[in-house]
Amino acid sequence: MTGVPVTGDRLIGWRAFQLGLFLLPSSALLAGLCLLITCISGSRHRVAAIWRDPWTRPLLVAAALMIVGCFGAEDAALAWAGLANWLPLFWAFWAFRCFLDRPERRQRAATLLLAGTVPVLVTGFGQMHWGWSGPWQLLGGGIIWFMEAGGKPDGRLSGLFDYANVAGAWLGVVWPFALAAVLRSERPRRDRVLALLFSAATVAAVLMTRSRNAMAALVLALPVVIGPGRWIWLLPVLLVLALPLLLAVLPGVPAALQQWCQARLPEVVQQRLLERQTTNSLTRLAQWSFALDLIAARPWLGWGASAFSVLYSLHAQRNWHGHSHNLPLELAVNHGLPAAVLVVGTVLVLLIVSLRRGLLQRHPVDRAWWAASLVLVGMHTTDLPFFDSRLNILGWVLLAGLSAAVEQAAFNPPTQGLGRGVPSASPGPGDL
Repeated sequence: MTGVPVTGDRLIGWRAFQLGLFLLPSSALLAGLCLLITCISGSRHRVAAIWRDPWTRPLLVAAALMIVGCFGAEDAALAWAGLANWLPLFWAFWAFRCFLDRPERRQRAATLLLAGTVPVLVTGFGQMHWGWSGPWQLLGGGIIWFMEAGGKPDGRLSGLFDYANVAGAWLGVVWPFALAAVLRSERPRRDRVLALLFSAATVAAVLMTRSRNAMAALVLALPVVIGPGRWIWLLPVLLVLALPLLLAVLPGVPAALQQWCQARLPEVVQQRLLERQTTNSLTRLAQWSFALDLIAARPWLGWGASAFSVLYSLHAQRNWHGHSHNLPLELAVNHGLPAAVLVVGTVLVLLIVSLRRGLLQRHPVDRAWWAASLVLVGMHTTDLPFFDSRLNILGWVLLAGLSAAVEQAAFNPPTQGLGRGVPSASPGPGDL
């Protein structure tokens, strides 16, 4: 296993990791500095070098292809700058793992992510209900929150993020951890009540973002975190609850029944899930079609980072769009098909292998970890929240924890709760 005791020189890295996770939604700058210390600490005294790690090796090959592709990029400056979205995070994926190799450490990380989300909720409710607006500065400008009264866009909660969909993505990803905190039966009742209140606030905030991806995350994560043992009654309940929505959107349903079902849905769902998206849908299809044309023209090394935003408006003769709204396509356009297959394939294989290793049969924190990873992967099929550095870092933290859990699962049988069947559960002073 990758794990080593969090003592000695690793202790600084572990504490920096915890502080970085807590600060992550509030300040990418301060969190990044903390996590840089973590990466340096986590790279020292490893049993195997980074290039010998089976999960990191395909990412290193992809990194080499990305670097080579920069020499022939459409815009060399943008291409080299775009590597910052990938190469440091490949390193972090490997370096973080030794701090997430036990359930207690993953639980600690999840708790700190939830604690760090409190400012997102507070600023979001404040801007929507009390008209709060920024910028607010803390720690001499180390933390700057740009808020707009009423949200951005207007009427949609964005909190300390710069757009409602990004806020929704963050809340959708941390939602499984909030739900897992409610399910931890070994915790005191007071803690579980607080977790329940936090979960309710998260659901309310997600609905106020009106992000379709985030609302889908609420439903997608629920059966995963609750666990397969309860699916026999949970899945039929979810199907019954989803039936009005399905009848409201599926073609071929009688008009009278469809209208009746639409009237039964909450207003926020009607506004975002049932609004006529003809223009937007055509735009998305046009973006994907144009991305496929670009991939066909340069399949091996791509066009360089941010090429889509430049070429789409010039050659497709359409309005400017910053990306293709699909991560595999974006990767293939920017860095070529081989790099895209290596990166996306590694993530998908990690999800599948962790599932086969029985993570859904383990304690709630690991089920939540898998659910959060699945949610973030799913979001990147129709949007690209990773362009916000905070969500990019969060994604690689999740993948690092997932790979650590896979290695742990190879050594320990599945368990159902922290403290039940988990070896070495006492954290000790080095884990605080």
